[in-house]
Amino acid sequence: MPRGDKSSYTDKQKRKAEHIEEEYEKRGVSKKVAEKRAWATVNKTSGGGKKSGSGRGKAENKEPARKGGKKGGKAAASRPASKRSASARKAAATRKKRASKS
Repeated sequence: MPRGDKSSYTDKQKRKAEHIEEEYEKRGVSKKVAEKRAWATVNKTSGGGKKSGSGRGKAENKEPARKGGKKGGKAAASRPASKRSASARKAAATRKKRASKS
């Protein structure tokens, strides 16, 4: 089986990778990098490609998904309220500007 072959992944793993990739692309990450990150996340959570069959499954490790949220929360909490507020105003202005373009 050549490297990069996705035939050993389940349909659920493929859907999960596709969804993660779409979210990265929405954030402005390139298609190639988004795909790499998505599959890395799927591999980290499920332990790589899996074939179906009784007794072959293992529990998913959801820590990578939780990790991002925790990191963001700590970073934001350590900044003063004035900085967070300024950042939120800037973000809102950017969203408004981008919405008017499309």
